[in-house]
Amino acid sequence: MTTEVKPSPRARLLEAAATLTYRDGVGIGVEALCKAAGVSKRSMYQLFESKDELLAASLKERASAFVAELLPMADDDRSPRERILHVFGRMEAQAGEPDFRGCRYLAVQVELKNQAHPASQVAHQIKANLTAFFRSEAEQGGASDPDLLARQLILVFDGASARAGIQADDLTGLIAPTVTTLLDAAHMR
Repeated sequence: MTTEVKPSPRARLLEAAATLTYRDGVGIGVEALCKAAGVSKRSMYQLFESKDELLAASLKERASAFVAELLPMADDDRSPRERILHVFGRMEAQAGEPDFRGCRYLAVQVELKNQAHPASQVAHQIKANLTAFFRSEAEQGGASDPDLLARQLILVFDGASARAGIQADDLTGLIAPTVTTLLDAAHMR
């Protein structure tokens, strides 16, 4: 007979924060978070200094999954161009899922507006890491201006993610040609 191990209160709070903020936004109340996690407010405040710290920890917790779902493996033998297109192919696939609400990290930054907020700082770093990935690949692929191309790619990524997240656009057949045009213009191989 096996008994199911119940996740710790900390793990349940992190999961509740990730799920509820992605679905409903960062304005979700402490009471709703605690109820969803099955944890008392007292326990939450023993584990996290504040709701802001819980949100930041939740975003950090999801970062490795975000990277694993989106980026190619480091030892991938595809060209830099193909590696960049892989990211947008993954995003297009995610955008087709019924519960897709856009990039959680972009949403947090837009909702909070306060760059000093702990969750906003985590989100900013994760988005900066994605931009750095684009820049590194652009440089390795011989782009004429790797910095500009990286900024253009993150703009397309965020814009496409936001449009798909609010169900204003279907990315199918739209994103790859857009990115390809940018890669071609930058002489990316």
